[in-house]
Amino acid sequence: QVQLVESGGGLVQPGGSLRLSCAASGIFFSTYIMAWYRQAPGKQRELVATITNGGRTNYADSVKGRFTISRDNAKNTVYLQMNSLKPEDTAVYYCNARPPSNTRNYWGQGTQVTVSS
Repeated sequence: QVQLVESGGGLVQPGGSLRLSCAASGIFFSTYIMAWYRQAPGKQRELVATITNGGRTNYADSVKGRFTISRDNAKNTVYLQMNSLKPEDTAVYYCNARPPSNTRNYWGQGTQVTVSS
């Protein structure tokens, strides 16, 4: 059974930082492409960042220079370090896992991030 469990969300003031974690089980983690998505109220889910099984990263323009995605294959965990947070970063953040073949697609339950003074 595949499980992706996010943690680390919360309320933070503008300019603050948070680190999200996603612990995976039931998959061969080191081979999977991992990603973070987010969905704000009334908006579509959007891709925030990806990291390949080789460690190559990609970011949405809106978070470049502020967010960093990383992975620890020994811990089956992917992280999203979020700095210089803005109110427009407020959303539910979801962890995503898929194999390079794109034959499967797994989601976590989401963690709320609220940026507000």
